[in-house]
Amino acid sequence: MRKKIQLIPSGISFVDEAWGGLYNCGTYLLVGPHKSGRTLLGLQFIQEAINQQNVCIYFTNMRPKDLMIHAASINFDLQHHMDQNRVILIRINAPKEKDVEEDPDKYLSAYLQEIIAIVEQYQPGKIVFDELTPFVNFNDVNKLEEVYLQTCEVIENLGVTSLFILSEPVSPQSRDIVDLLQKNSTGLIQLKKKENSEGLFYGGSLIITPNIGHTEGQFKIDYSIQPKKGVVSEFISSTQPSDKLKPQKKKRETHYKALSEIETHGENFPVINFYNEKEFRLLLNNQLAYFKSTGQVFTLCSIFLDDIAGEKGLLTLNQLKNAVRLSIDKKDKITVVDNRIIVLVVDEDQKVVNSLLARIKSNLPVENSEQLIKIIQHISVYTLQVDENMDSADDLLKKILSDRVNDKTV
Repeated sequence: MRKKIQLIPSGISFVDEAWGGLYNCGTYLLVGPHKSGRTLLGLQFIQEAINQQNVCIYFTNMRPKDLMIHAASINFDLQHHMDQNRVILIRINAPKEKDVEEDPDKYLSAYLQEIIAIVEQYQPGKIVFDELTPFVNFNDVNKLEEVYLQTCEVIENLGVTSLFILSEPVSPQSRDIVDLLQKNSTGLIQLKKKENSEGLFYGGSLIITPNIGHTEGQFKIDYSIQPKKGVVSEFISSTQPSDKLKPQKKKRETHYKALSEIETHGENFPVINFYNEKEFRLLLNNQLAYFKSTGQVFTLCSIFLDDIAGEKGLLTLNQLKNAVRLSIDKKDKITVVDNRIIVLVVDEDQKVVNSLLARIKSNLPVENSEQLIKIIQHISVYTLQVDENMDSADDLLKKILSDRVNDKTV
């Protein structure tokens, strides 16, 4: 099930007002200490999902009755929606020492991958995992990153929006784990508890930090927990844009600086399609495994830019990257290796590849057809469709990165 990437209401008022919601098919972390309101936010997320006619899975380490009481505190009849099969409750238990003492990483990897099987079985629109902390204590953080990426990628491709709840890290090791998971998630929601002079909890700070998309940036606000409402905050955004814009109306042209005079450090595109080479190999292996099991053919498209184009001032690699970024489908994936831009096109129809190349042409930064003809002479394309003889991402990339750069000119 494929869905168009767009913002959807989250049920968390601060997130919806500051960011406009969460991206569907995104993966979000919710981190906070015990009794800070994490479960209430998870329930608010599920409640809103039901309003959007989604089926939801709630993984929990709580007794079902206790979770129902939490839900009732925000006027959410969880039992009713469970009876209607709108909410699937999955009870989870933390790993026992005897289960993980021999090979903890192998055991925990299998558990995380089991989430995929459950999601495939029930085909929900949203999931909450409350909480993930006991299942990410890997000895090898590289293995954790690999398994987490694989799990998220499969779930996202199934059209599911995920909220993984974690305990606030209390050690350097747990901090490193949360940082690693955050780096590979769409965004982070943090709860920081506050206590009064008598040591009683009365609310705290809520911080939202984007990792991919959400170009509005990071926000922080105070929150409280109120009967029948759950976690609430007051975010006033209407005055902020006007405060920023009013002084700009008075600026003179002398305040402007040529873009060529502004030093920038790299280019960041806030879209989910760009991956580094290591991540791309993982995605490619997943797609290859899917092909082996279903026969769903996919295509790799390598777009090569001749160095002469840059030397003549016709086109840079970053300009070509941007043209490709504007041209691909949301479900396709991109990586860059040297002066090659590689696109994983998940649709098996060759017409889709031809249409992609046509869009790349139209998105190149040219002013006239004469300039376009000069540029495309320095862009070559090599397409490779998967077949049964290909067993790994290494096989595919070795072939696509070969010196054959003259298969086709854009």
